[in-house]
Amino acid sequence: MADHSTPSSQPSPLSGSALDGRIVVVSGAGGGGIGTTVTAMAAEAGATVIAVSRSRDNLDEHIAPLADRGLPVVPVAADSATDEGVATVLDAARRADGRLYGLVNVAGGAEPSTWMPSTRVTRADWRKIFTQNLETAFFMSSAIAAELVAAGSPGSIVSISSISGMNTAPFHIAYGTAKAAIVAMTRTMAVELAAAGIRVNAVAPGVTNTAASATYTDEDPERDLRAIAMGRRGRPEEQAGPILFLLSDLAGYITGQTLLVDGGLNLKWSHLDGDNTSLFLKDDTFRAAIRSF
Repeated sequence: MADHSTPSSQPSPLSGSALDGRIVVVSGAGGGGIGTTVTAMAAEAGATVIAVSRSRDNLDEHIAPLADRGLPVVPVAADSATDEGVATVLDAARRADGRLYGLVNVAGGAEPSTWMPSTRVTRADWRKIFTQNLETAFFMSSAIAAELVAAGSPGSIVSISSISGMNTAPFHIAYGTAKAAIVAMTRTMAVELAAAGIRVNAVAPGVTNTAASATYTDEDPERDLRAIAMGRRGRPEEQAGPILFLLSDLAGYITGQTLLVDGGLNLKWSHLDGDNTSLFLKDDTFRAAIRSF
């Protein structure tokens, strides 16, 4: 089911001049999943994209092919979790053609080893997850916002939260709490920056087919059918599309919001069957009748 290839050359739904003349930073661009797809789609929409990854190898594998296609993508090897990395990103943005406008915070995630009961989480575990997810997003957002305010320029910041931050996250409490904090960060920064014309929003993905998620989830279409209202996992471009919408002028009157993009995973009650009817219904005639449109 999973497709971990570099994004295709299909045109972005915002292709053309939607982001012409604008510089967009994508932090966490090199993983081959959502960040890489956002990079491709933003560039196709006209932006000059500063594609940031800690890994030069990831940039060579996933971002270089976008540049080879002629897309305006600038690969930058930097660790967004450090002040030095943020400074490197800002320097690249200042040297790029266009005006700084946007930031997409994708950098984050959690290794399979971070799944455990709350009673086993150590301070080191907790701090590592918060550094990877919350601190990286906040300090990059703060730096980009300060740059925009100093230039008197409007802009848009979009961060990746998670369905784990919108609900409970059993056996993944540090990750879920960090992603919930991104929601709070988004709302507060949106209020502070609104007068400067800077919008701040977030997207909370559900289960999405990426190389990162493949490290701790297997493929089971029947289980997906039972758990997700739309009956399948999301694709990276289905997360990148809403991110680009929030980034663009199409969302010009939206700020402080977290958009849940999960195929209806959050809508299903635990007692619902694969056809979204209650597991407690044993009368097939009744079941068929209530499913009739």
